[in-house]
Formats: sequence, C-alpha cells, structure tokens
Amino acid sequence: MKKGYVIILTLLSALPNFGQKKIAQQQVIQDLHFLRESLEEAHYNLYAYITKEAFNKNFEDVKSSITKDSLSTLEITSLFQAVISKANNGHTEISFPGSVYINYAYSGGTVFPLELAFEHGKVLVRKNWSQNHALAPGAEVKSINNLPMDEVLQKIYPLLSAERRYFKLAKLELMSFPRLYWQAFGEQKNFEVEINKKGDIETHIIHSIRVLEDYEMKRNEVYSDKRELKFLNQAAYLKPGNFGGDEQKYRSFIDSSFVEIKTKGLPALIIDFRNNLGGDDTFSDYLVSYIADRPFRWNSEFTLKTSAILKKHVRKNYDTTSVYWQKVLTHEDGSTYPYEFPLYNPQPADKRYSGKVYVLVNRQSHSQSAVTAAQIQDYKFATIVGEETGDFPSLYASQYSYVLPHTAIEVKLSKGYIVRVNGSKKAEGVIPDMYIKDHLLDEDDEILDGLVKYIENEH
Repeated sequence: MKKGYVIILTLLSALPNFGQKKIAQQQVIQDLHFLRESLEEAHYNLYAYITKEAFNKNFEDVKSSITKDSLSTLEITSLFQAVISKANNGHTEISFPGSVYINYAYSGGTVFPLELAFEHGKVLVRKNWSQNHALAPGAEVKSINNLPMDEVLQKIYPLLSAERRYFKLAKLELMSFPRLYWQAFGEQKNFEVEINKKGDIETHIIHSIRVLEDYEMKRNEVYSDKRELKFLNQAAYLKPGNFGGDEQKYRSFIDSSFVEIKTKGLPALIIDFRNNLGGDDTFSDYLVSYIADRPFRWNSEFTLKTSAILKKHVRKNYDTTSVYWQKVLTHEDGSTYPYEFPLYNPQPADKRYSGKVYVLVNRQSHSQSAVTAAQIQDYKFATIVGEETGDFPSLYASQYSYVLPHTAIEVKLSKGYIVRVNGSKKAEGVIPDMYIKDHLLDEDDEILDGLVKYIENEH
C-alpha cells in the first residue's frame, strides 16, 4: 500500500468512528446551538470577517433545513460546517468527515474520477483517473451533470473554512475535488462532463471509480511532509517538511543539513515551504536561526482570548506550570491579553548559512509556513519566490479544539490573533518578491526550475 495513502487515511480520521449511526433531530439542534454559543464564547473574534447579523441569519437558515427525525454523521458534519465556515476564518473549522469516508471506501464506494485545479478563474483537469483519456490535464471543466461549475462550487464552499475564495480553492485542491464532491452531492455512478478543449466544447460521459483501488491507492497528496536535502549545481535545496512531529528528530535533521550545506560552500540556498501544512513556531524558529543575522521574533503582536472552554482544554492537554499556559488559566474568561515571545537568537556565525537564501511559497503554504515566510521576508533574511500564499500571515489562528456534547463532532477554532513582523494587518497572503506561477496540472516544477535557472545566470 502506498505510504501517501496510509498517511491520508490517518489525516482523514479526524472524527470518531461512529460510522453512519443516526442521531436524533433534537440532539442535533442542541449541538447546533452549542456550536454557536461556544464559538461566541471562545473564538478570539468570531465576527472579524462577517457581521453578527449575517452569521445568525445563516445559522437560522441551516437550522430550518433540519427536517428529518434523525441525521447521519455525514449529514450533521455538512450542516455544522455550513455554520462554522460562515465565520470566514481558515483556522475555525470542522474537518472533512474522514471516518465516514473511510467506511464508505471500504464498503466499495465510488467517487468522481477527475481531480481538478483552479487557476486563472478556470476549473481545469489536473488528473484523470477515468477510462476516458480525452479528458486530458489542462482541459477546462464547464459543467458536471448539467450543473455549471460555479454552481457546483457554491455547493462545496460551505464545507470549507477560509478567509477568501482563493484560499477556499486552495483547500479544495488540498483535500481533493472527488472527496468533497462526494460529500456535497453523494454517490453518483455516471457523470456528464462538459469541457472546453482549446476552444471546442465537448460533452463526455464518464463513470465513477472505486475509492480505494482506483483513486486513493493511485494518487499522491498535494501536501508533502517530506524532509529532504539535495544539491542543484549552484544551490543547496532544503525541504524542512511540516513544522511538527518529533522536535528532536526535526532539529537533528536541520543541524545535520546545515553542516552539509556549509561544507559544500555553494553560493545559494533554497528553502521550500510549498505544500506545507504549517505547525509550531518552535520548529520554524529553529530553522530560521540558521539564516538569521540578528535576534528575531516570529510576530510583532500576539494576542490571546481565554475562556472556560480553553481552560478545560489546557488543563487536560498541557503543562500548566508553563508561563504561557498559566496566563491562559489566570486571566478572566472572555478577556483578551497580549503575550510577548522572547527574542530568538541566531545560531553562532560559524554554524549559520551566510550566502544568498531563497524561500519558495505557493498557495499551499499553510498556517505557520506562511507566517514564517512573512517573518523571513520582513527581516530580509531571504528572498521569497513563488506565488501568493492562500493563508494570511496576519491572521486569527493558534488553533485548538473541543467536542460537541451529543454528536461528538470536533470543532477547531482560533484563540489568538497574530500580526506579522512588519506590523501589516492587510488581508492578503505572503506576496513573493519574485513571482513564478505554480501549476498543478503537470509534473513540472515551474517555481524551482525557474529559480534554479535564475541562480545559474546570476553565478
């Protein structure tokens, strides 16, 4: 079995494995109200990107759509996602119903056979897992089963939490269109797909494919947790992977990588944050310490909101003797307060890299990877290369979770507000210093290849 398949099954298992056990309408509605009340209580600023009136109107619309006597986990998840996603905050979310999807897969379920990418305002075929080879990568998909793609996407958007459409589409690429199409539309065996192929409109009938054998076991995920060091003519290339996991192993990898990089003595270093899910600042700061020439912080402002829900989470999961968590516990419920991280010192001069540094980003540079790219850019530790990140570097984040009492669905939300090093609160991603478009439609690496050619020309 493919390693990537094993990893994604682990990631998708975000929900307790209740299968499709039905839950009574009254309990669903009670949890729906608890969801809204707990978000208002515990979220740092629930109405940062939407008015309270608009949020509540959507809440009532979702509530009034509950007419069945009992609902499945899949139905409940989709309903609750439609409520929480209205906050338009990428770190305030309910995950894809992974356990239900896995049960569906093992029972012989099928999915739509095309993976899609979203570029230049168009919906494009990225991978074709069907038997119809006329649907080549790059073909523009105009409709599915006579429903225009704009309307298809409008059905899927409520399942995804994001600050803007650009980030929603990046998350849709990350999670994959076949999975989310299944969640939004259910199982369908046949699809009438209209495509624009070099100006010619064609209609094709394609069949669904088996989730396990024909899809999950054949594909690779958009994200990558791979750690890698290699050398490319005039540049060292370092991919640190996500900023999480075993911290000692991570530090050992970074340490040994920079020993080798220093030994090679190449004029340029490329650090790759693309397709990175983010993680924790203790990981990212350690990496930055190898390219920094002065003490630094990963933010200019970090503010937290404490609550009874957060305090319960902290007491259960963290060391309450640490200063950081003590402040959470000692502040009054509902209060917000600043927390200043100490300056982080660079590595000694004989250890850190002193040549030209480039950091690669794309729309799939998530959370802490986007924050770290902005940090590096603001301190001018490196040149940022690629495309705008989907995530904002000044954002509502510092995510934690709690479980709804009746449905046991996990809710993730933002307890903090982070401002990038330069103090900008502009609602935008990390804008690269050197723009190179990243296409998902082929196996070519446009960003890395373009940068390597640039470096070779410079040297």
